[in-house]
Amino acid sequence: MAGLGNSLSYIRRRRAEERAVKAVLFLFALVSILTTLGILYVLFQETVLFFREVSFAQFFLDTRWTPLFLSQRFGIWPLVNGTVLVAAGAMLVALPLGLLAAIYMSEFASERVRRVLKPFLEILAGVPTVVYGYFALTFITPILRSLFPQTQVFNAASAAIAMGFMILPTVASLSEDALYAVPRSLREAAYALGATRWEVATQIVVPAALSGIAAAFILAVSRAVGETMIVAIAAGQQPKLTLNPLESIETMTAYIVQVSLGDTPHQSLAYKTIFAVGMMLFLMTLGMNVASYLLTRRFREVYE
Repeated sequence: MAGLGNSLSYIRRRRAEERAVKAVLFLFALVSILTTLGILYVLFQETVLFFREVSFAQFFLDTRWTPLFLSQRFGIWPLVNGTVLVAAGAMLVALPLGLLAAIYMSEFASERVRRVLKPFLEILAGVPTVVYGYFALTFITPILRSLFPQTQVFNAASAAIAMGFMILPTVASLSEDALYAVPRSLREAAYALGATRWEVATQIVVPAALSGIAAAFILAVSRAVGETMIVAIAAGQQPKLTLNPLESIETMTAYIVQVSLGDTPHQSLAYKTIFAVGMMLFLMTLGMNVASYLLTRRFREVYE
């Protein structure tokens, strides 16, 4: 009887410990959810105050952004243009290089080389973004100006190139994980039919891992859209509608940094523009993450 009582006591104690751990983990998850809801509440509240003074037509139909000038204009599209221009340039650098690096590590590199190369590649993700910003300004920009003399000191191209190298580890690492997860049996079946190693990688493995690769691309784009220090240092502070990457532009994040320096009076209209721009940025990144989720579900391959 004593042994049975000890066993029941032990079981009750284990169950109590499990319930306590479950409650602590639930609290941690709840804190993250409440923090997100709090951020959204503040962002939405301040955005509503902004639109009480500025109409939607002024915000979405105007093509000039001068909220800090005497003649205030609130057209958001110059900032959106700068953000998209830099993000698109970064994708031109990161997507092909990242995917090729992922294919090499997954299909061509030995296991020993892969274990060494992947951590070294991911070191790039740990470099502070302010370092990338000054690298773009002091190294990439002089090269661009020697090749294209009309390049301005602050320009979208140098910021895009530096940002492309910054997000390259994200593309390479996530894509490599997706490629590596493709079952070995698909590769062996293709080899048995006489396919070369390159044909297996590009025509069998990459299509099979398309959902993971697409998700990696969109997550990298989301990070590029939300990047701050690189564009604040290297891209300039001249909001304009242009497709020329050699000109100075301003992104949404760079504008938020500019206004957040403390020179703008609190609760002024110019101050409230931070939250309107932040809401626009949030909606853009949210849309990209939703697209990533839908693509992952739509093209996911399930193997037995």
